[in-house]
Amino acid sequence: MLIKTPYKDLASFGVEKDKPLRGLTTFGIGGVASGYIQVKTVDEMIKWIRLCNEMGLKYYVLGKGSNCLFPDQGYDGLILHNKIAFIHLTHDSKFTVGAGYSFSPLGVQTARQGFQGLEFASGIPASVGGAVFMNAGANGSETADVLESVDYIDLDGNLQVAMAKDLKFSYRKSFFHENREVIVSAAFNLKACLKARQRQLDILNYRKITQPQGVKSAGCVFRNPTGKHAGKLIEEAGLKGFSIGDAEVSSLHANFIVNKGNAKASDVVLLMKEIQKRVMLHSGFSLESELRIV
Repeated sequence: MLIKTPYKDLASFGVEKDKPLRGLTTFGIGGVASGYIQVKTVDEMIKWIRLCNEMGLKYYVLGKGSNCLFPDQGYDGLILHNKIAFIHLTHDSKFTVGAGYSFSPLGVQTARQGFQGLEFASGIPASVGGAVFMNAGANGSETADVLESVDYIDLDGNLQVAMAKDLKFSYRKSFFHENREVIVSAAFNLKACLKARQRQLDILNYRKITQPQGVKSAGCVFRNPTGKHAGKLIEEAGLKGFSIGDAEVSSLHANFIVNKGNAKASDVVLLMKEIQKRVMLHSGFSLESELRIV
């Protein structure tokens, strides 16, 4: 716990101690974090990164908490909850958006305004920062397709700007997987399109039909192997509805693990390993986790 560290008491900085993590993630799983604070501006994030460096304090930058799994024993460090949530239409079709802005509403909002490129974001429970980090995608589109540039804070606490072409985007990966740079905003170049709103609605309706709604999950758990769909491979291995503890393979979409109520992180990890083992035995494919296990 932070109170046991040799550092100054961070309560004077607005840090909340012993913050339950289950309420901060879409999975609803995890122990408590030693410290927690919401960060609402770029300048505040720079201050906190530098302070953590000076104090030698372990930290984790959290967005929507939709693609991560915290351990049952909690996180012995500081959660910096990225709430940098501004949005600006800076040119005719260029949107600059804070990393803490919700990705799904961004897709809805831009489509309603008649812009094409982020319709696929509708229904993805991520922050803009998380979507850039993971190169989130769906329905044949990816974040990198319309991304122009990213503002981020480097490991020394300095603000940097990178063009999208330099960020090593690939399937569900980016430059940001290699280090611990903190994404603070992203600029998207979209195109005017009268059909954008209808396409966004079609994507959202399809997602409602094919993916579990109103349940605790972290979205798709495994990356799709080349030329295959992980959900289909898991289904063919007979694992729909299979559970360990309160962690269950969704009966609707097999690449989702849902928390039926009181799932533990250990249940999820064991279930993931069982899925990987059975898919390998059934089809010979090795499934790679898309979930970030903290």
